[in-house]
Amino acid sequence: MNPSNALTHPTDNPFRAGTMVLVTLGNPREKFWGAILSLNAEGLSLCGVELASFDDLVSLVKDGEPFSSGVVFFPMHRLERMELDLPDGNIPSLSERFTSKTGLNPAAALIDHSAVPRTIEEPR
Repeated sequence: MNPSNALTHPTDNPFRAGTMVLVTLGNPREKFWGAILSLNAEGLSLCGVELASFDDLVSLVKDGEPFSSGVVFFPMHRLERMELDLPDGNIPSLSERFTSKTGLNPAAALIDHSAVPRTIEEPR
């Protein structure tokens, strides 16, 4: 693990708001990549895209085309697996691939271009 991604304390929860993850869902089977908005006993709120759309998203962002990431809620009973989007040896993470091709932080880009409701006090 990259030292900059290391947890500050062994009991820290790595699955917190803004963390980039890969999620595998059951019934129906789906995979998503995105930033956690919230995680609790009821389920997971995520800002992201279906994994199959990742390359299309990167192309849109790289070309400066408008895009919108989805804001979805998955009830806990559908979550089969959630893993941190980390590199695997010499294979970069999806977040690293996104950044290298677009120059943007993936969590910030996804949340900024999402349908996350903003309050009047929070300008875009």
